[in-house]
Amino acid sequence: MNAIPTITKRCLQAEVIRPIYKEMVKAIGEEKARSILTAAIRKAAISEAKDFARREIDGVTSLGSFVRLFELWTAEDALEIEVLEQSDTVFSFDVTRCKYAEMYHEMGLGHIGSLLSCNRDGAFCEGYDARIKLDRKQTIMGGSDRCTFRYQYGDSDS
Repeated sequence: MNAIPTITKRCLQAEVIRPIYKEMVKAIGEEKARSILTAAIRKAAISEAKDFARREIDGVTSLGSFVRLFELWTAEDALEIEVLEQSDTVFSFDVTRCKYAEMYHEMGLGHIGSLLSCNRDGAFCEGYDARIKLDRKQTIMGGSDRCTFRYQYGDSDS
């Protein structure tokens, strides 16, 4: 497993992305810059997830192996979570404090924080194991008091 806590990676990435994003906005406008950033981050999340999946024993993934990866996302107390249900087919929890959101706001990137982090979550599932589906109705980054993560594990639609 990659030893760098995810919050550290996201901070370093945001430092690099910030000036690039500002230049994109100047050159092509906010809407197009957001669209490009969204597509790039989505592709990066899928690629990163595939790398994690390949590291599993014989490349075999499960919801259990996916849940073990949360050590990286929660490292350094980056997320405070309340687990609601955890089984072989369900991982359901709420995030009650998100240091990712706090960090992006402190960096002046709160307006694109969801693109830099939140939008990775569903794409990560695609790359890691297509049988993992995420349903999330709200996020702290989006202004709610909590993020609602509802992962289901089952047959792939593909």
